[in-house]
Amino acid sequence: MNISLAVLIAVFLLIAVRKIGRFTIKIWQSMTAGALTVLIAGEISWLDALKAIDLDVMLFLLGMFIVGQTLVASGYLYYLAYRLFNRLKSAQQLLLGVLFGAALSSALLMNDTLAIVGTPLVLRLALEHKLSGKMLLLTLAYAITLGSVMSPIGNPQNLLIATHADLPAPFQTFFVALAVPTLINLAVTYLILRWVYREQFSNSLPLIHNPVDLLDPELAKLGRISLFLLIGLIIVKIILVGLHSPIQIKLSHIALIAALPPVLLSPARLHLLKSLDWATLVFFAAMFVLTASVWQTGIMQQQVDDLAIDLTTVPAIMLLSASLSQLISNVPLVALYLPMLTHTDAASLMALAAGSTIAGNFLILGAASNVIIIQHAEKHGATLGFFEFARIGIPLGFINLLIYWGWLSYWYG
Repeated sequence: MNISLAVLIAVFLLIAVRKIGRFTIKIWQSMTAGALTVLIAGEISWLDALKAIDLDVMLFLLGMFIVGQTLVASGYLYYLAYRLFNRLKSAQQLLLGVLFGAALSSALLMNDTLAIVGTPLVLRLALEHKLSGKMLLLTLAYAITLGSVMSPIGNPQNLLIATHADLPAPFQTFFVALAVPTLINLAVTYLILRWVYREQFSNSLPLIHNPVDLLDPELAKLGRISLFLLIGLIIVKIILVGLHSPIQIKLSHIALIAALPPVLLSPARLHLLKSLDWATLVFFAAMFVLTASVWQTGIMQQQVDDLAIDLTTVPAIMLLSASLSQLISNVPLVALYLPMLTHTDAASLMALAAGSTIAGNFLILGAASNVIIIQHAEKHGATLGFFEFARIGIPLGFINLLIYWGWLSYWYG
């Protein structure tokens, strides 16, 4: 067997079992060990490994981690949550609020952003209302994956599709083609989670929301400024994209600018930087290296060629993008798939956006946002297992794909 592929399979297994004897292995440790193995084995050169690491993604995550940590450490995130959720009176309403709130927010703020700020929030809600933390973590993961489908800035792969294809009206194209099936899929997700975790809702008492005080008012002010900068710059980006302006603002630049107030003005800046989720950044750097090593072998390309199918049809695009995204992540998959689409019509592009994004609802490694959620959860003393995610995610992912495929076939048929 090819060494790179064997290492990737071993990493998958380690992430699934998470333990060897008495030793617990974290996700970032498994991925880092895999990357170091292919480097030492000479499967990928050190120069190619460095080139494989997406600097924009790394800088975006760094900036958002700083903003997220500022909101959490100051208590401003929980203060906002109280203001948003204090009118919800039942567990069912809270589940719906998290599901649809996170989904709609991810369409504007990007799914990775919601993964960063949403994880400590849902864990606090679970603790306060004595609900399953795993249920709300899954709700957050599925919500931000689905919500990001219908926006060209909902996730990095959609942005890549929108810019590569030079769509004349990207926001309108994504929304018109994908909003309806997304809302249907959110409703289906609610019903599935409501059924799987039905014991959480049986004889549940009315929710009692405890008022939240700011932990650090001065840091909260800086966090508020960061949040306004983040939202404001994203709105500017939306306007620039809509006007087809030659001026473009990268998401990494937006995140870094939003991170400046606490870094430059807070006396607690060193504590904030020490508290960042550095392990997740290591995970992503290692993931880029390992997946690049696997792709360089050509083994997956050969397998696709052996299928002898038309790669430009809507069903083929959706199935291949959803499946291959489990192995090399959805952003590099989209970058590699786009040149194969000889006719970049809207149906093919929307199928690629839906398939590559919904890959995140199948398995943990199908989306970067899933990894961020789990890594952040472990930082706060919680976790979400590979099999717990998969037992709901695999059937849910197939239902999601069928709904998107049916709608796109109808809409562009």
